Amino acid sequence: MIRSVSTRRSIFFVSSCMVLALRAHAADDTQRDYLPADIIVTADRESYVANDGTSATKTPTALINVPQAVNVITADQLEDQGATQLANALRFVPGVSLETGEGHRDEVFIRGQETTADFYLDGLRDDAQYYRSLYNVDRIEVLKGANALIFGRGAGGGAINRVSKTAQTSDSFINGAASVDSFGAFALAGDVNTPLSGDVALRLNGTYEEFGNHRDFYHGRFVGFTPTLTADLSPDTRFIASYTYDDDQRVTDRGVPSLNGQPLAGYDKTFFGDPDYNFSDAKVHIARARVEHDIFDVLTFNASLQYADYDKFYANLVPGGGTTATTATLSGYESGTRRENLIGQANFIGSFETGGVSHTLLVGTEFTTSDTDSDRNQARFNNGASSSVTVNLADVITPPAFTLVPQRATTSNLRTFSFYVQEQMDFGILQLVGGLRYDEFDLESTDLVASFDGARLDKKWSPRLGLIVKPQDDISLYASFAESFLPQSGDQFTVLDQLTESLEPEKFSNYEVGLKWAIQRELLLTAAVFKLERSNSRSVDPATQLTTLVGESATKGFEIGLAGELVPNLNVSLGYAYLDAEITESANPATIGTPLQQVPESHFTAWARYDVNDRLGLGAGAIRQTSQFASTSASSVTLPGYTRVDFAVFYDVSENVALQLNIENLFDENYYPSAHGDNNIQPAEPLNASLSARVRF
Repeated sequence: MIRSVSTRRSIFFVSSCMVLALRAHAADDTQRDYLPADIIVTADRESYVANDGTSATKTPTALINVPQAVNVITADQLEDQGATQLANALRFVPGVSLETGEGHRDEVFIRGQETTADFYLDGLRDDAQYYRSLYNVDRIEVLKGANALIFGRGAGGGAINRVSKTAQTSDSFINGAASVDSFGAFALAGDVNTPLSGDVALRLNGTYEEFGNHRDFYHGRFVGFTPTLTADLSPDTRFIASYTYDDDQRVTDRGVPSLNGQPLAGYDKTFFGDPDYNFSDAKVHIARARVEHDIFDVLTFNASLQYADYDKFYANLVPGGGTTATTATLSGYESGTRRENLIGQANFIGSFETGGVSHTLLVGTEFTTSDTDSDRNQARFNNGASSSVTVNLADVITPPAFTLVPQRATTSNLRTFSFYVQEQMDFGILQLVGGLRYDEFDLESTDLVASFDGARLDKKWSPRLGLIVKPQDDISLYASFAESFLPQSGDQFTVLDQLTESLEPEKFSNYEVGLKWAIQRELLLTAAVFKLERSNSRSVDPATQLTTLVGESATKGFEIGLAGELVPNLNVSLGYAYLDAEITESANPATIGTPLQQVPESHFTAWARYDVNDRLGLGAGAIRQTSQFASTSASSVTLPGYTRVDFAVFYDVSENVALQLNIENLFDENYYPSAHGDNNIQPAEPLNASLSARVRF
């Protein structure tokens, strides 16, 4: 049910845009090139459409034949928007809202479900809490709905997969880029690919970036490099190996508190912390190897092994509740996490026919080991007597001295084993996708402060079923159902206590019907209506204070998107999502009907590039987001809705040199796009211009 005037206006506006877009295309409909159902198409330069649906099925499947909503941000769109960090790119995905991540990590809401761990690199889990750079990313895929069959635990609202750049045996090139913006932030990047022989190639991507924005005392820097080796060992066998080193250091900025149900006004630049203490440092090592082998014409095999080492530390003073017109409260802590992950995955894919029916059968297995040590020390004020302190509001806040006392220290050992089977059957006009995954999630942990050893083994089956109707090759109508689960130890599974040790996992169930229409070879229209239910959530009875698993929530909505070349020289990426997300069951009846946190009811995104001629191009983008609640617990602090407009100019000086000007927040909109609870609210950057230069050889 549409509940607001702003939502009705947004839906009308989006519908009008889609109608105008299709009319514009209809005027030039003489060379329609429909996407064959059995071909994966890689778009040419300056295309915002991708047709590779492999990540959603682990099989060679065109995106049009995947029975779920998938948003893809291509390399061309990332480059045109000047996006170098994952969060910047995800702003343009409808149905995805950003959490501030406490100023030191990626954290998002997908279809109303919050996650710090549903991030993947080439289909393998990358679950530590840190900021992810895009210097070695070819495209970003956002797969909506429950995804346990493909990704395992979690992924209840969806999964975000980064597809890496790989070495090319058939090409040699050198690319370089440099950029600087209005706040003094700058970035340098290089990408070199060289064949070492006819069958072996090496590629090296690297970047150095320094951060800056409008907030007082904010600064930081990022260093990253990734060498990748590709070797064609035989006509039937390919080997790919890579190593990534990321080093991120930055100020931990927790934003501003709230006052009277709104973000505190007048202090958008004020740093509510200690610039000498608020600091985060993340060092990430990821080594991976993959082998692909064609056993027979109808049977292929691939196996991947990934080792990741994460070393993360952050310290911060943070604003809290109790803000008045003249004062604010601060508390603080520091935390360190060290994690080692080892992930192995193997898949057999068979393609064959029986009685005129085409089959694609996937049989796979995955194991993971994950060892995590974490600790946390609390800041104490007034000679250790209190955990918070009141300070006067001012443009520059000077916190008093504090001491640190140990608060938490844990160690955990996680072992998982998974086995999955998926069958894709093509009857012609009808296709079926069905599968089942079995997961064992074995967690042991020790709380060194509470002296508690916890252990829990969860064994879960996760189904997936999709029905696709193909009235013609360029159109898919689908209905799907999928489930996923999340152990009560949560996204980061760092420790079990006596409560979480005894509770069954949460369950996510996604029901979806949708449409995918390849209007032409480089233009894809998608639409989906869905309901996502989350059950087995913890809920506290206000009368007895006992925790039960009667909590449930639901997100109902629809989304529509259009991506690709609308008319010659005009590429677009348009999207709209309507989300109605609320608590539906609870041990506390007063909370039933409470909207979920940071889920805007209406979310519109648009980006377009028009090439005026061979050298000059113009770009423009817009984000329209209605208001949202900062948290679910009280639903009393509101982040107002906003409209942000971006602009870009592209100019090719020569075949080898290109210049680019990006202007974000062109009309200097004052807004608050994200929060971490009611009192860590992030003010958006004002108008910001970035000038970039790229060279290609």
